[in-house]
Amino acid sequence: MIKGLAITPPILGRISIGRVVEKNGKRLPEKDDQFTITTQVQTQEGWLPHPLDGDLRKQAENGKLRSIPVRMLFNDPDLNLRAEYSLFDRQTGRPICAGNGEQCRRYSSEGVQTLPCPSPGSCTLAQGGNCKPYGRLNVLIGEDDEMGTFVFRTTGYNSIRSLAARLRYYQAVSGNKLACLPLELKLRGKSTTQSFRSAIYYVDITIREGMTLEEALAEANARHESRVSSGYNQAALDDAAKSGFANAAFEYDEDEIPGIVDEFYPEPENNQSSLKTKLEEKSLSV
Repeated sequence: MIKGLAITPPILGRISIGRVVEKNGKRLPEKDDQFTITTQVQTQEGWLPHPLDGDLRKQAENGKLRSIPVRMLFNDPDLNLRAEYSLFDRQTGRPICAGNGEQCRRYSSEGVQTLPCPSPGSCTLAQGGNCKPYGRLNVLIGEDDEMGTFVFRTTGYNSIRSLAARLRYYQAVSGNKLACLPLELKLRGKSTTQSFRSAIYYVDITIREGMTLEEALAEANARHESRVSSGYNQAALDDAAKSGFANAAFEYDEDEIPGIVDEFYPEPENNQSSLKTKLEEKSLSV
């Protein structure tokens, strides 16, 4: 295995509750009140919709996709949802520092160092809002690919907090059969003083609609027994994923760099070009 390369779950597409739009020549993040499932192919108009988006939208009320039936790939919640405080280089889009509020991994002139992580509010390097919570959730949609996942990326405290709590609770009540539970991503809205009473949306995860917790647990137990009898080794899968994530100091993909900077560090009001434009110009000059 190549050292320094994070081995992450295979990705078939993306799940988002917003998009990046161009306004007055600037690329700015725009929130939405529904999910969008896209492929990994992007055009000038944006990410191409995944066929599952249209299929699920036909079943949704008013055509708005506000819930997605999913399963988890792993029993360990921290393998399905990786969340850290993250600081990216605005010019290259590559990670500089990632920490959990206790310890961080940081690039320096001496290589990657392990240092105390005081959290963004108390870190001199994070001043100016450069360091944010960054979560990646990988989920299975449908039954066509047992290992292919869709990724939801977020810098929202509400989504990260809700997803982290739910995954741990469901792992506990299912007796560590989280990967066998029928679940669904659900979009929720709330208003706060910080949002000036306007609605903000975040992602939660619940038992699939129409099922009680007891029914979901019974299905999880049945699926678990079926997997065991067929030789499916969930513990080995979790171990392999844990080893893959630990193979690099940081989890990032070169292909996601322009999106990270555009969405998490939107352009200022002056006429600076976006990272995506810079990368496109650089690729043309090579």
